[in-house]
Amino acid sequence: MEDVLSRKLNALADPTRRAILARLALGEATVAELGRPFAISQPAISRHLKVLEAAGLIEAGQAAQARPRRLKAGALKEPADWIAGIATLWSDSFDRLDAMLAEDIKREGE
Repeated sequence: MEDVLSRKLNALADPTRRAILARLALGEATVAELGRPFAISQPAISRHLKVLEAAGLIEAGQAAQARPRRLKAGALKEPADWIAGIATLWSDSFDRLDAMLAEDIKREGE
């Protein structure tokens, strides 16, 4: 079974889904509103929304006949924290490499 972080990262891997999330960050929207900027069918938008919902990134509301979608509060924290941790590892690795290169250059100068 796929873990929650993997589902979220998989959902975020698609540019259309990232654009949908960016739109939902501004406020809730219906499927029709979310589909407007894209040259894809309404069923395709619905499939993207299902992926985002399964990943726990968005949720459907209830407003009469419409089911507007909204970004779930805090849903991006886990992927953001994971990415920040990886960035820290890379940064630390580059800092160590810089220190090693500086030491080599210092020794060559002696």
